[in-house]
Amino acid sequence: MTDDCVHLEYRRESGDRAFETPRAYCTVTGSFVQPMRADVCNARYGLDPETDCEFYVDPDDELDAESDGKFDAESTDEPDAEPDGDDSGATE
Repeated sequence: MTDDCVHLEYRRESGDRAFETPRAYCTVTGSFVQPMRADVCNARYGLDPETDCEFYVDPDDELDAESDGKFDAESTDEPDAEPDGDDSGATE
């Protein structure tokens, strides 16, 4: 079981908005998270971020991918669109 998730930060602001109390922010998803999700991140109630969070990324794997040149912070999980072979708009 891991300790608190390394990808969880508490932020008091977002862009031009400021908050009275810090809010849980996930650096993997790039978004603020609900308190129940933060419970997973903080390993409360016997939860483990490594096994109970669907967004968790092992920091060692992340560093390995960066050093291999395989990590692209702008990439998504969706594959690139490939041609479907439909030439319905093409003329011969």
